[in-house]
Amino acid sequence: MTAIDPVTLAVLKGRLEQIADEMDATLCRSAFNPIIAEAKDACHGLYHATTGDTLVQGTSGLPIFVGAMSFAVKAVIDKVAREGGLAPGDTFLFNDPYCGGTHLNDFRLVRPVFRQGELFAWLASVGHWLDIGGNVAGGYNPKAVESFQEGMRLPPVKLFTAGTLNQDIVDILAANSRVPGSNWGDLNGQLNALDLGEKRFAALLDQYGEATVSSALDAFSDRAEALMRAAIASLPDGRYSFEDVLDNDGIVDEMLTVALDVTIAGEAMTLDFSRSSPPARGPINISYATTVAACYVALKHIFTAVPANAGCLRPIRFVIPETTLLAAKAPKPMAGYTETILRLIGVMLGALAKADPARATAAPFGTINALSIAGNRADDSRFVMFSFFGGGLGGNPESDGLNHANNPISTATIPPLEILEAAYPVMFTQWALRLDSAGAGTHRGGLGAVYEIEMLRDADVALLGERGKAAPFGVSGGMEAALNRFSWQEGEETLSPPMVSKVTDVNVKTGKRVRLETPGGGGWRDPKARPAARVARDVRLGYVGREAARRDYGVALREDGSVDEAATADLRRTRDAGAAA
Repeated sequence: MTAIDPVTLAVLKGRLEQIADEMDATLCRSAFNPIIAEAKDACHGLYHATTGDTLVQGTSGLPIFVGAMSFAVKAVIDKVAREGGLAPGDTFLFNDPYCGGTHLNDFRLVRPVFRQGELFAWLASVGHWLDIGGNVAGGYNPKAVESFQEGMRLPPVKLFTAGTLNQDIVDILAANSRVPGSNWGDLNGQLNALDLGEKRFAALLDQYGEATVSSALDAFSDRAEALMRAAIASLPDGRYSFEDVLDNDGIVDEMLTVALDVTIAGEAMTLDFSRSSPPARGPINISYATTVAACYVALKHIFTAVPANAGCLRPIRFVIPETTLLAAKAPKPMAGYTETILRLIGVMLGALAKADPARATAAPFGTINALSIAGNRADDSRFVMFSFFGGGLGGNPESDGLNHANNPISTATIPPLEILEAAYPVMFTQWALRLDSAGAGTHRGGLGAVYEIEMLRDADVALLGERGKAAPFGVSGGMEAALNRFSWQEGEETLSPPMVSKVTDVNVKTGKRVRLETPGGGGWRDPKARPAARVARDVRLGYVGREAARRDYGVALREDGSVDEAATADLRRTRDAGAAA
């Protein structure tokens, strides 16, 4: 290994991250699909030549993708080992969720980087394509019982062979989508990102040399490992358990459990998910790779100083049996993987908060509410609007939770309504914070939102969400948040899903509306310890209703909104007495 001084290491770290950031920006600025272009549902990274381990990721790409991509790159490495024939200019394409994927909408491109005729590393890109066939436009089919009902599944194949495009593959992709033009634009955006990444990386290698850059990459991984070991060692040894539930799998209306037992022993940690529910019939299963990737994201939330590369996972042992929904095999459906990884990240945070209560954070809203609206425009062309929506994050030791935030699985953003209205025949008649949706606490949760969408053309609607039965939990005496709610207009009636958070085969006529009310985050610690003046401010801002202020916080307000100190003291004294009894 070449010795490198700290200044050069810092420069190389910044340069490598900048390459991944530029790749992210290139795709997001050129993609046709708002879920990539606006929501930034994509990522890029650099991966080890022989192991596929994550070496570098960008600062704006989705962490859940980066973690799973190491398994995807390894799948390509294994294919090359079996079949041979790897050459400069090759580019592999696939979306298989069982070999390093997440769900069928997420298309991965993997390209080798050669130096002096030898494989040096891999570059990879992943982005969420809008539609890839299946029974439900947009791919989120809440009634799927096998992956064939979710869309087209593509194993790793060569899209480019030595720089030459295999047009047959492009034709197959186009024939299996309701919106092939959108997918074509996204594919070219990803290819452009890889081209740029290859160019920038080559320039870096030309400047510093392969030996120096290789030594720096090894040093980055070793440092991540050392910092993770130190972080684990700072926690008390022991076994810590936590579990949470999913509403149902969309097929059987029974809750499913995501359970974790964490064992800390010195500098090592074991994450054991053996007590989780078995593979589900419906589309909330996830693969082993996705489970590991979700743990990777959770660990980054907990140990923020640890660099984001594969080195941070070296002290971690994973126990994820195939007998659980967290290591499902083909053809189990996986469209709703986002819902399960949200619960998985939550149990990671909950279990490690028991090891270190100072880190205790209440649950975030915990669902992306994957909403698909599809139909024909006035010119009879097809449209597929897919989007995800925001909610509240959990109260924590430092502050209230964020209002109308995105979930902690990623750095994606919620697509702006102006973009969605411009792209599709819909009109948002409401986009607002949801009153009384946050869990009460000394630090309350963030607020969820209310979205109401009017159809400007007849449309088929499907929703794959969660948190309709089990609300986001509070911690250390904080209260739970509001439940998720979805409804739509049919004639003169307003209907709700029998499965609460999942529904398909809904046809909404022109002029009728769908309504989504998302959860807030859970509260942190006893609500009655929240300063009355802050509760009054929440009421004034429309975050908390007067009745909730009185019921949950023990705060009485006068007609002008000011705090009635005497009545508040009586209310809180009564609450204390009731709690003591």
